[in-house]
Amino acid sequence: MNFLLLCMQSSVCVACVYTVKKLGIISFRDFDMKDAKAWYPISVLLVGVIYTGSKSLQYLSIPVYTIFKNLTIILIAYGEVIWFGGRVTALTLVSFILMVVSSIIAAWADISDALVVGDPAVTEATSVFANVSGAITKMNVGYLWMFLNCATSAAYVLTMRKRIKVTGFSDWDTMFYNNLLSIPVLGIASIIAEDWGYENLSLNFPPETRNFLLFAIAFSGAAAVGISYTTAWCIRATSSTTYSMVGALNKLPVAASGMIFFGDPVTFGSVTAVAVGFFAGLVYAVAKNNQKKAEAASQPGIIPLANRPS
Repeated sequence: MNFLLLCMQSSVCVACVYTVKKLGIISFRDFDMKDAKAWYPISVLLVGVIYTGSKSLQYLSIPVYTIFKNLTIILIAYGEVIWFGGRVTALTLVSFILMVVSSIIAAWADISDALVVGDPAVTEATSVFANVSGAITKMNVGYLWMFLNCATSAAYVLTMRKRIKVTGFSDWDTMFYNNLLSIPVLGIASIIAEDWGYENLSLNFPPETRNFLLFAIAFSGAAAVGISYTTAWCIRATSSTTYSMVGALNKLPVAASGMIFFGDPVTFGSVTAVAVGFFAGLVYAVAKNNQKKAEAASQPGIIPLANRPS
């Protein structure tokens, strides 16, 4: 019940920041219906991202899903070119391609390892895809949901940046409205798309662990305050493309720590995927740095820092 979980987390987020505001530690705008109407489409897009992502994973494996998810970075980059007058240099495009290659290597390594050890999921998938016509139909449906997820994700990030500029929201304003307006949308989506029957509720909230589970949800909701705030900060201070690139890069330290600290298998494929991913991040950083220098040099009266006399 993903929608219900996120609805509960958003409720905890709003309660936390509102309490802190009342204590005088932070400040943000009071609720305004005009601002809410301007921000509401973003909350709807968020639900679209969650739903299409979950539907994609019903038909596609996680490695394949990750490959296509990283393609969204390119979609967002060219969306910024159209909406915000951004620019995609050749070196920036190379960094995007390297990130996708990193995902492909990781996916190939995962599938190869699963075939070697005889993963039951792969065995089942192999038997399912033995019927060629059924396999094609299933893949087509999965790719359709994946395309919708990529398009919705790009629209969500780009629209958020656009609304931040239009409304002049601070980072706390963005965080507050994003979570507050998500609550009714996620709640309605949960009622429509998820099973609220007694058996399913008991399955998702077992009586023996219910209290601990609710505490964990509340704790994660409080921790999500930081995620929501820094997301708004990153998109406002940098760009939608940089935010998406960081979102792809942050999987790499997790993968590396899994191999170093948690006993995940260290294979040539997994190490290569992480190395290529980190290299993609370095290339992107160099590309953005070169782009800023070029922009500074093109402005009259401004001497690039690297060329100033000591």
